[in-house]
Parts: sequence; C-alpha cells; structure tokens
Amino acid sequence: MKRSELIDQMPGLRRYARALTGDPWAADDLVQDTLERACSKWRLWTVGTDLRAWLFTLMHNLHVSGLRQTQRRSGSGTQVDPEDVAAELVAPDSAQDLVLDLQRCLLRLPEEQRAVLLLVSLEDMSYDQVARITGTPVGTVMSRLSRARTRLQTLMNATATNAPPPDACVPTHLRRLK
Repeated sequence: MKRSELIDQMPGLRRYARALTGDPWAADDLVQDTLERACSKWRLWTVGTDLRAWLFTLMHNLHVSGLRQTQRRSGSGTQVDPEDVAAELVAPDSAQDLVLDLQRCLLRLPEEQRAVLLLVSLEDMSYDQVARITGTPVGTVMSRLSRARTRLQTLMNATATNAPPPDACVPTHLRRLK
C-alpha cells in the first residue's frame, strides 16, 4: 500500500465519519483510529483488492465497536420520557436550517440504515461493496437502504410541515413501551 493511495481515501473517510457520528471531533477521531488501524494491519490488505472498501470496513467496524462500548458503559436501561425532551426533538422553523434538519433526521435513522444509506448515496458504493463493508447480505443492504430512504423522507416531510409524525422523530431508545 502506497502512502498516496491511503491519503487519497481520506476525504471520503472524513465525509462518511462525519455523517456517521454527527460530530466533527468524533469524526476526526474515527478517521484517525481507522488510519492507525490500517497502518498497523496493512498486511491484512490483499494487494489488488479494493483499498477503499477495506478502509471503510475498518471504519465501520471501529464505529460499531465504539457504539457497543458506549452502550455497555452507559447501560442501556436508562429510560427517558419523550415529553421531557420534546423541545429537543422538534426541528427548527427556519428554511435556512434545512441542512441541519437533514443531519438531525439522518442521526435519527437506526445505525445500520444510516450506514447503508451513506455508503450508497454519499460514497457512491455498489450494493456488493456495502455488503462486504457491513458484513451483511446484498438483500439486507437493499432492504436497509429502502427503509432508510422511506424513513428519511418521512422525517424530512415532518420537518418541513413542522408536525412530526407519530413516533417518527423519537429515537427507538426514547419510545415508551406499554
């Protein structure tokens, strides 16, 4: 692996990391961790295979591992009443905040749907590449992509009308169970 090949992949890695995390600092950390892992594990990459897909696989696995660690540390038993955080879940009124609305809605997608949507739409990867990166069958990639697009459209339409659909803007971990 040549240094220039690795450097050429950095803009795509940064875009994907920012979209995944929603936080520029966390995204930069994720890119750095990915590049460190790539440098320490470079012997695992097979020359002639898709370097980009290998790097995105490393990033995806690091991100998922980080989420699991955070979940274990914080304990998944915390429950929040949606009415207590309703003000935080409502999109802003201004039309100029459309980009922020898109980011908020993207972050409300389930992690596996968001990852597939970003890899296909933002990084222009094929379903086969995304399936290899996420470790899922191509059919699952297609299904997650379809659900992500539908849910994102619903969330964005709710933002535009300023009336969120029932349960659409409430993250899964905030929903009430009866």
